[in-house]
Amino acid sequence: MHAVAVLVPQDETWTIEEGCVSGKDPDRSGAPLRAVPDPPVPHPHRLDPDGEGVEELGAAFAAGDEAAIREAYRRWSALVHTIALRSLGTTADAEEVTQQVFVDAWRGRHRFDPTRSRLPAWLIGITRHAVADAHERRARDRRLVAAAEPRAEQVAAADDRVVDRVVVADELARLGDPQRTILRLAFYEDLTHDQIATRLDLPLGTVKSHVRRSLARLRNRWEVDGAVR
Repeated sequence: MHAVAVLVPQDETWTIEEGCVSGKDPDRSGAPLRAVPDPPVPHPHRLDPDGEGVEELGAAFAAGDEAAIREAYRRWSALVHTIALRSLGTTADAEEVTQQVFVDAWRGRHRFDPTRSRLPAWLIGITRHAVADAHERRARDRRLVAAAEPRAEQVAAADDRVVDRVVVADELARLGDPQRTILRLAFYEDLTHDQIATRLDLPLGTVKSHVRRSLARLRNRWEVDGAVR
């Protein structure tokens, strides 16, 4: 209880005795003192971290109100973009994910239940799925690029074939006919001995003999020049 001091004009003689007021005022004389309570301290207003009216906004969104998706984008697009950027690391990918999140959210609004979750929490869930899909696309693109690039051993084998073809062409140019013509038909046109004999009107045994001697000659030259590995 708080004691109360009363200031009165000089021509009045109020006094405070044993918790009572005495004086000239007959209405106040002998009246018990009453404590004056402190004024109530107002509680600070707690701000909703999701913003004002989030429940109403969620209900409007679920009902298909286009103004609700615009307001949702205004409130939470920066949050979605930040989550995507931290995970993906590039502004371009983060912007693409942000756009995709709100497109998917609007198209799938029938799946949103405002009585079970808040709209920003639901949007964050969609964001996580969109970020995971972006990472999967990256991995798939890397696999496709790797598959399209020739392997080192494939390049080396192709280079060896080109070198061998050049060497064969050079050695064939040193041969005289009919050996040169026979080997060219065998190497470049992939004809059999019988086909070569028919085309050149030569005996089959002669064709085989020329092929055998010419290959032996080429092999010896490659071994001398170090072409055979």
